[in-house]
Amino acid sequence: MKTRVLTLASLLCLAFSALSAKPPKGFTALFNGKDLKGWWGLKTEDPEKWMALSPEKLEEKRKASLVDVHKHWKVEDGILINDGKGLYLSTLKNYSDFVLMLEYKTVAGADSGIYLRGVPQVQIWDTRKEAGKWKLGADKGSGGLWNNGKAGAPGRDPLVHADKPFGQWNSFNITMRGTLVTVRLNDKLVVDQAPLINYWDRKTPIEKRKPLIKKGPIQLQTHGGEISWRNIYLKELSAPASD
Repeated sequence: MKTRVLTLASLLCLAFSALSAKPPKGFTALFNGKDLKGWWGLKTEDPEKWMALSPEKLEEKRKASLVDVHKHWKVEDGILINDGKGLYLSTLKNYSDFVLMLEYKTVAGADSGIYLRGVPQVQIWDTRKEAGKWKLGADKGSGGLWNNGKAGAPGRDPLVHADKPFGQWNSFNITMRGTLVTVRLNDKLVVDQAPLINYWDRKTPIEKRKPLIKKGPIQLQTHGGEISWRNIYLKELSAPASD
């Protein structure tokens, strides 16, 4: 009985911690721990296209997306949970240069990612061999800019395998200035100032490619398996560095 009481107390403390966590100094909480206020739904789509909509059409798009969002996203005990389906949860606000901090945990076989300014992506893998995604680069670990091109492209694969044992919470610290992205996973440097490639113009030779959009949303990808998120904080940076 004593063990059960202690276990329940531990669970309550964890739940309280998730609900009461405060942003670090200078950061803003993107997720309030209670509901989906400040978010809407998007699929993989060029942000420049929906940004070009009239204010009325954009508002219609946002309202329509929430029907899907509420089918596949929920909040439990201060944790944001997606069932692996539906639209990507996207910030209503668009960001330019920033530091993004968050924690995530996923289930067996799932993969996911974080879109920066609406551009894919900082990759999240189930890195175990039995997940069957080593041929895609999952053996190298999470945190790389997977859509930057083929293996060997700058930032495409992480510098080190930094994932925690499967089933534990992992933490990201992502800095974006201009087109340059630095990623730390569980306090280990996995991407060091690599340029995020303009996925939306990826078929154009790199010397003729359109520049990366200067401002866009943070998006949490849905991709085939449940994933949980918590402690999502962002600090805007006012002085972009030269690329």
